[in-house]
Order: sequence, then C-alpha cells, then structure tokens
Amino acid sequence: MAGPGGKSVVGAPPKLRLDKWLWQARFFKTRTMAADVVESGHCRLNGQRVTKPGHGISEGDVLTFAQAGRIRLIRVLAIGFRRGPASEARELYFDLDPIPDDETSTRLE
Repeated sequence: MAGPGGKSVVGAPPKLRLDKWLWQARFFKTRTMAADVVESGHCRLNGQRVTKPGHGISEGDVLTFAQAGRIRLIRVLAIGFRRGPASEARELYFDLDPIPDDETSTRLE
C-alpha cells in the first residue's frame, strides 16, 4: 500500500502497518499499546529489530515480541481488513511457539 502521493508497485504483496496488524490480530488491546512495544525496541521482524510502528509487514513475515510475560513467535498468514472477533483474528497468524497444554492448565488455576 502506498501512502498519499506514493506509487503502488504492481504485483507487490500487500502490506499493513505493524502496529495495526498486532492490534487487528488481538495481541494488544489498543493500537497505542502495540505501537509502544514496537517503539521500545521489543519487536523483531524476520530477526531484525523494528522501532517504527508504521513499518510494513506482509504475509510470510515472522514476528517476535514480548506479551504477557512470554516471548511470542508468530508467522503472519494474512493481512487483516478489520479488527474482528477473536476467531477471525486467529486466522491471521500461526503461533510458532504455542503454550504447552500442561502449562495452560496451571496458568488458569
């Protein structure tokens, strides 16, 4: 996606702002919270530190970031068009390091 006055490249994969995608995929409650994590340097895109919330991401990118006391490793499967329900948000990514079932049950107790 090109910004105002920018030229779009034919055949280029669609991109979305990193902070907006993290918010749409429901990793953070607000876009501001997502932007703060990125700006503080606690987010990596394909292994490279990113500090600009407006950095473009596309399908196939791998994100690493801290959330709720753990490090998340996520592969982007799709670019969202809206912040929909949680079931729709889960279709936007694949968790490369999911929480084991036994650890989930102890966290809920």
